[in-house]
Amino acid sequence: MEGQLAEFLGGSALELGASHGALGHGHWRYGKDEDGIGWLVLDREDASVNTISDTVLRELDAHLDRIEFNLPRVLVLRSSKARGFAMGADIDALAEMEAEATETLLTEAHRVLDRLEGLSCPTVAVVHGAALGAGFELTLACDYRIAIEGASFGLPEVRLGLHPGLGGTRRLPELIEPTAAMQMMLTGSTAHTKKARDLGIADLVVQERHVRAAVAAIRDGEVEQRGRGLMARAFALSSARTLAATRMRRETEKAAPSKHYPAPHALIDIWEKHGNDPDAMQKAEIASFAQLLQTETSGNLIRAFFLRRTLKNAGGARDDIARVHVVGAGAMGAEIAAWAAMQGKHVTVSDPDEEALGGMIRRAAEICKDEHKDALETRDTLDRLMPDPGEYGVAQADLVIEAGPEKPELKAEIFEGLARRMKPGAILATNTSSLQLADFLEHVPDKARFAGLHFFNPVPKVPLIEVVSHDATGAETRERLLSFCTAIDRLPVAVTDYPGFLVNRALMPYLLEALLMMDEGIAKERIDKAAKEFGMPMGPVTLADQVGLDICLDVAESLSKSLQTGIAEIPALLREKVEAGDLGRKTGRGFYDWSDGTPKPDTSESTGEDLTDRLILPLLNACATCLREGVVGTADEADAAMIFATGFAPFRGGPLHYAGTRGHDAIRARLDEFAAAHGPRFKPDAYWRDVKPT
Repeated sequence: MEGQLAEFLGGSALELGASHGALGHGHWRYGKDEDGIGWLVLDREDASVNTISDTVLRELDAHLDRIEFNLPRVLVLRSSKARGFAMGADIDALAEMEAEATETLLTEAHRVLDRLEGLSCPTVAVVHGAALGAGFELTLACDYRIAIEGASFGLPEVRLGLHPGLGGTRRLPELIEPTAAMQMMLTGSTAHTKKARDLGIADLVVQERHVRAAVAAIRDGEVEQRGRGLMARAFALSSARTLAATRMRRETEKAAPSKHYPAPHALIDIWEKHGNDPDAMQKAEIASFAQLLQTETSGNLIRAFFLRRTLKNAGGARDDIARVHVVGAGAMGAEIAAWAAMQGKHVTVSDPDEEALGGMIRRAAEICKDEHKDALETRDTLDRLMPDPGEYGVAQADLVIEAGPEKPELKAEIFEGLARRMKPGAILATNTSSLQLADFLEHVPDKARFAGLHFFNPVPKVPLIEVVSHDATGAETRERLLSFCTAIDRLPVAVTDYPGFLVNRALMPYLLEALLMMDEGIAKERIDKAAKEFGMPMGPVTLADQVGLDICLDVAESLSKSLQTGIAEIPALLREKVEAGDLGRKTGRGFYDWSDGTPKPDTSESTGEDLTDRLILPLLNACATCLREGVVGTADEADAAMIFATGFAPFRGGPLHYAGTRGHDAIRARLDEFAAAHGPRFKPDAYWRDVKPT
């Protein structure tokens, strides 16, 4: 990318100290070429991606002084980073700011972007990769946006408990159809190249080699600037906005209740009240953003952002695993293989069922489409993904991942067969979700190079991977696997060999308690609603159906055999469903009927605290046990794992963080209360007594 950028900029025109008056100033470089085009290039120092900080905007302001003094015929903004235009605001700085300081900073930032917007020459943002959050808002202050194939635009601030704060609430509804703009901001969704063009975000979509010609066309007046469309003019009427806002509130409340997620509701209020008054909209946006930043929801969602970043950095820079062989082309194996191939790994896959291998290729193509890969990227992915019924790829693989059925005898047989063919130094990893690694040590080629890579279903949607070490796993093996996970754009958490590892160990008491409550006659819809009211993405009964009741039973039986306490008895109705072949969504029927799609949610009144605590506290207790027994290294890692593997209410900051805010003494007292009423499975872990919340 950097070489291409230098080439289309005209060689050395922007190199520091070069001709044509080029100017380097911190995070920006500016120069005017012989055609009168000004190139203002963002290149944050000491960073692999661009983010928009106070310093970046102050330096932009300084460059605008010079640009206004000697206007180019057209001003082009773009990034020199290979990974994209800009990834949003500097969250580290925002997280520490008080409301008054935030308002002051945003007011100054708006002044700079207003100044850019007001330049008397045409301004063009050329976007490759992602323009997100404040990065997108920077492009919205330009007259035109040129998207290079593969570019994407989004305002994901709601995921941090915020809404856009650099003018996005005003400029995006002015640029595109207002309800489409609001939908993007309310959901934090991303518009990839084609959608960005269709919505009107991108004026032109070109390949990199045609950027200069596209800029020249704008310079020469050959590209018409978009005006406010008919729908935008219609929503200038307050009555039209009120009608639309009422509908938005109703739909938003379903997905993001206002008591948990105030930001999208605040955004709707701002747009409804001030949608036809840019100055009032700007002031309201700044004040609302500053207030939202101080909320507990925003603090916890920013915490989740930092937890994600910590896991992404866990693997370090090393990635020496280029070739992967996957044993098993079932649902999990196929998705693991496809995802790794899409991320640049050369992958071979073996399975005795040739139809499964064919299905794997079809699934890989579907994943590429879902991930917005173009035809060339899809072709490259499929070129790297090779069905290998003869298992010839085993001898070349740096990593072999076993993804066969959860049958100990079969896995042992697979491991023994692999031992004869794997190359020296290769790692063998199992994707088991319920079996302990220690039971297979006599069957593997090298104990030090044997570990677990526990992916979650569906692989493209669930970013977490548990990297499981047994007592003999080598430190180098663990580090290589952590690096492999980050290299394929997943979030690794290191755990030890323990029944259920971390996530399933914590999740199973939650699921089993739900089924025991059903045994008591409590309606499954009420149980699911109790969990959703707490903030879980779906209820435990629905989740069990989604995972597969046979898998739930396997994990529950494995944990029951291995653990003496802390796990409920397996409800008879779970066994009955499995024996009847009603395994959940995959068979069309489990506890719910899935034949007509997703079951309808319960719309009855609130369920009450008792139901919620009976579900959530066993999960918290299991997380505490895992932390105390060293299954996971830190409370932060436990919180991250549960957020990114299960969707545990992210606005609560993770299960152990939530327990800390509620108070360990209060958690312990509530568990004691349930233990007296329902039995020893609720016995409080010693963690609540011995560890004080931080």
